[in-house]
Amino acid sequence: MIEELLPDPVVAVEAYGADERDDAGLYSVEAGYTGLYPEEAALVAHAVPKRRREFTLVRACARRAMEKLGVPPQPLLPGERGAPRWPAGLTGSMTHCDGYCAAALVRAADLASLGIDAEPHGPLPEGVLESVSLPGERVRLRELAGQHPAVHWDRLLFSAKESVYKAWFPLTGKWLDFSEADIVIHVDPEGRPGGTLRAELLVPGPLVGGVRRGAFEGRWTVQGGLVATSVTVPHA
Repeated sequence: MIEELLPDPVVAVEAYGADERDDAGLYSVEAGYTGLYPEEAALVAHAVPKRRREFTLVRACARRAMEKLGVPPQPLLPGERGAPRWPAGLTGSMTHCDGYCAAALVRAADLASLGIDAEPHGPLPEGVLESVSLPGERVRLRELAGQHPAVHWDRLLFSAKESVYKAWFPLTGKWLDFSEADIVIHVDPEGRPGGTLRAELLVPGPLVGGVRRGAFEGRWTVQGGLVATSVTVPHA
C-alpha cells in the first residue's frame, strides 16, 4: 500500500496484522519480544505489550528495507524529538497503527527527505479536527465530504499533516505546528481511491540544494480499512 505512493528509488516494507499475530517470528506474547538489538530492547523494556510489538515490527520492516538497499541491518534508535537516526547515506520514515506497520527508505542521494503515515480509516475523535486544521482546510474538507462521503477526510488530513512533519523535521531540526502547513487534497480524476496532496508551508521552508522550499508534494490512498499518505522532497 505505502509503496505505491512512493517514487521508484524508495524501498518500502510493510506488515499487516501486527496486533494479532507473530509476524515473521519476531514477536511472541508468551516468549516476549525478540528481533531487537540490546540498546533497542532497553528502550521498550517497561513498555506495554502493544508498544513493544509495534516498536519491534516497524524496525523489522526498516531492516528489511535496509537489506534491499544493500545496507547491513543495524540498530535504529530515536534521535531528537523521537525521529529515527538512519544509517549514513540513507533517509526514511516509519509508521505504525493498529494492525499495520511500514518503513520506507531511500538513498540520501536520491531524495532529500520523505515522510509516510498510516491511520485507521475512521473519523477523528470529537474536537481533534479543530485543533489540527486551518479554517480553509475545514472548508475544503466539507466540500470533499459532499462529493466523496465514503472517505473520512478529517483522518486523511491528520495523516497528511503527520507525513509533512516527518519530511520537514530531518531538513530543519525544528518543530512544525499543525497550523503551519496548509494542505490541499486532490482526488484522483479517474475515481481511484486516492490522489495527491500539496502542503503550502506557512513558515520559511527548508533550504534544499540552495533553494528554499515553500511547499511539499505528496500522495494518499484509502485501502483495507486504512488511510495512508506520503510526502517526498526531491533534491531539485
